[in-house]
Amino acid sequence: MKDKLDEVATPLRIAMVAPLHESVPPRLYGGTERVVSYLTEELVTLGMDVTLFATGDSVTNARLHAIAPRGLRLDPTVHDCTAHHVAMIHDVMESADDFDVVHFHIDYLHYPASRALGMNQLTTLHGRLDMPELVPLYRRFDDMPLVSISDAQRKPLPFANWIATVHHGLPADLFRFSAEPAGYLAFLGRISPEKRPDRAIRIARSAGIPLKIAAKVDAADKAYFAEVVKPLLESGTGVEFIGEIGDADKGAFLGGATALLCPIDWPEPFGLVMIEAMACGTPVIAWPCGSVPEIVRDGVNGHAVTSEEDAVKALAGIEGFDRAACRRDFEARFTAQRMARDYLRVYRQRLEGAGMAPPAGVRPAA
Repeated sequence: MKDKLDEVATPLRIAMVAPLHESVPPRLYGGTERVVSYLTEELVTLGMDVTLFATGDSVTNARLHAIAPRGLRLDPTVHDCTAHHVAMIHDVMESADDFDVVHFHIDYLHYPASRALGMNQLTTLHGRLDMPELVPLYRRFDDMPLVSISDAQRKPLPFANWIATVHHGLPADLFRFSAEPAGYLAFLGRISPEKRPDRAIRIARSAGIPLKIAAKVDAADKAYFAEVVKPLLESGTGVEFIGEIGDADKGAFLGGATALLCPIDWPEPFGLVMIEAMACGTPVIAWPCGSVPEIVRDGVNGHAVTSEEDAVKALAGIEGFDRAACRRDFEARFTAQRMARDYLRVYRQRLEGAGMAPPAGVRPAA
């Protein structure tokens, strides 16, 4: 108990730098912005002095430093997203002395500036890292302190300056436990080849269980939707395509599902939807790609499978799954409070490693 008290005993001045594509939290789809919101609000609850650099339509109990008036993805007047991010980096650099630590969530955009300024900072990487262009970039910036959201995420860049792995977390009361599902399978997120909604449709039909798909279709994936997914939707029954849903509908959607299907075919960095389902007591059926082996505990919060046939077998007895145990596993491993405390330990390690004493008390930002 002493360690848990110590990590929050001395308030820190923290700058949280979010992507600008969505508000914080996002109105609809937006995993990174959602996690940034959960982390920011929990740090404020723990007594930290947090300034959130984000869009003007963000909602937070922290001090908001607004850059663009609204999330760039949903603003039809925006043509150059990079311009807004460069402006934000400028504002962060100008006020860097006001903070004990600056926490970036915008990939590598700030590296030249934050290195030149020598600020006490860290970057959480939220996306996939298996693109070949990233290898020379991270060899050039091998001093940047990085946090991974799963151990698996690090594999393409093992030489990078990883200082911690912090799994995502959700507010414990965000989703209600659902003991009695409504008898359908759920697919939630994004229609794309790596998410494999085609697998989900075939699995559901083979298992004889209705499937509801709540997912957005990005412009880059419209051809995949038209050529692969839509013909499957039209070739049989038992599958309902709902489209993109927001937070207000997500709890009922996931809680009503007998299981969540995550038949992914890519190195998933984390997979926030999996722990959202677990918070409702809904088990996850997922392929063991990327972070899945770190998150899914077979028989506790779901099943990891390697084929559509295995997925159908896992669903055969899914009605008897211990949903209360699934919820308990979420509470033990994936709450926002656990995530915030993990990050506080990383912040203090950064301060101590830089030879900087944590502040004696709350010092308001200028």
